[in-house]
Amino acid sequence: MSSRVEPVTPALLRAWGLPSPGDSKKSRGDVLVVGGSRRSPGGVLLAGEAALRVGAGRVGLAVPQSIDAHVGIALPEAGIFALPDAADDPLGEELGGRVASVDTVLVGPGFDEPDETRATLIAVAAAGPRSVVLDAFALGVLPEIDRATLPDDLILSPNKDEAAILLGRELVGDDVADVREIARTFRAVVNCYGLVAHPDGRAWRVNEGGGGLGTSGSGDVLAGAIAGFAARGVDLEQAAVWGAWAHARAGARLTEDPGLGFLARELARELTPTIRDTLR
Repeated sequence: MSSRVEPVTPALLRAWGLPSPGDSKKSRGDVLVVGGSRRSPGGVLLAGEAALRVGAGRVGLAVPQSIDAHVGIALPEAGIFALPDAADDPLGEELGGRVASVDTVLVGPGFDEPDETRATLIAVAAAGPRSVVLDAFALGVLPEIDRATLPDDLILSPNKDEAAILLGRELVGDDVADVREIARTFRAVVNCYGLVAHPDGRAWRVNEGGGGLGTSGSGDVLAGAIAGFAARGVDLEQAAVWGAWAHARAGARLTEDPGLGFLARELARELTPTIRDTLR
């Protein structure tokens, strides 16, 4: 295994390119974001908007019934699905079918209760999704989930606290080794603070961003961007790299203008011109 970490540049991303958008929203990928709570309804909204902003054609939001109407008003571009109240059926028949039919399922943004998150993730896995992106509370419960029940196509987007949970120990200071270990252990592509690792040892680093990205909701935007790229048909490692780059570069642009203190919702909006300018 090579120890090399490839720097991510606009030239590399232009060489990779992005899939043709085709002639309809159906050709640009379908994302389902599963998460949300009464205390944190904004996570799914930010993730869903980010998926659309990077070019996904359709987005659905699966949220608790207590907030489904409010979420639908806040993001009218998304389809809304209510998570059933019944603890023994976390998805229900209709939503289970939706999980199986979409291109990518993102689980975690806005969840705030471990048991609920665990049950929902197990139900999502049982529904047979094509590819899954895990974020936030879904990463915290992942060590308790049988990896064999999840699809082969899996992307993890932990922060450093979540990375420590996945490792089962504190980070040792060599972030490359740590992120590669997570990728091998969970047989997943992993993005952690702009370092992307593949289970086979390949790695890329995004040297963009800045302190402005440390704002509430930023991680939800990042996870949504990664899911959007994956749904468009981008290879998993390239989806993670593209998402990390677009997120970080958008943050750098906003730090320049208007300056430190921008909101995550502004970060989501900046994704589209960032990708446009990267491909020029």
